[in-house]
Amino acid sequence: MVLLESFWSAVGLVLSGDTELYGVIARSLCVSLTAVCLAGLVGIPAGIMLGLGDFKGRNTVLKLVYVCMGLPPVLVGLLVFLLLSRSGPVAPVIYILFTPQAMILAQFILAVPIATGLTVHAVEERAALILLTARGLGASMRQALFTLVRELKIPLITAVATAFGRVIAEVGAVMLVGGDIEGYTRVLTTAIVLETRKGNFSLALALGIVLLALSFLINSLLYAWQYRRS
Repeated sequence: MVLLESFWSAVGLVLSGDTELYGVIARSLCVSLTAVCLAGLVGIPAGIMLGLGDFKGRNTVLKLVYVCMGLPPVLVGLLVFLLLSRSGPVAPVIYILFTPQAMILAQFILAVPIATGLTVHAVEERAALILLTARGLGASMRQALFTLVRELKIPLITAVATAFGRVIAEVGAVMLVGGDIEGYTRVLTTAIVLETRKGNFSLALALGIVLLALSFLINSLLYAWQYRRS
């Protein structure tokens, strides 16, 4: 019954036209999508190089990547907080603690290992056959790598979508480095924590349903796009 009431509360919230709610939703999407896009730009090339590479220490690097795929968000938040704090090494150059930029950095650190690790897995599974076929047809190494990326687009998008699902639902790191400032760094997850602490369980659950619906919508769009182009 409570869940049903919260569902209708969530529908009412979305339809209410509340500017603060839409601001929180927009901020959540902006922070998480920016972090995931940057993580994809770094993690996918790194994953391809690791997947194709054969160098000393590769296994150690891979183990570190796989370990970092399960990094505790609170630990990442703490490390980013110490890095960006007044006494940290970055503050004399630029101070971005308790800003959306700090939240993007924390989510980026969480997302990069996921994008890298899943890319490595996809490359190791299929790269040999794709590259051998492309080279056999006369493609240059550059053309063969382009073919590899094109053929792996579905697992690569899946890697990015998985990273997005991880960071948009994350609360510990963004709470620490963002500070949950109303109208500036408050996102859906920190709003849920706030409302829970205030005892507004119905509203907290309604915000959770909105968060779940957003995650479902973004992932559905990504999967629909990737299968339409496959």
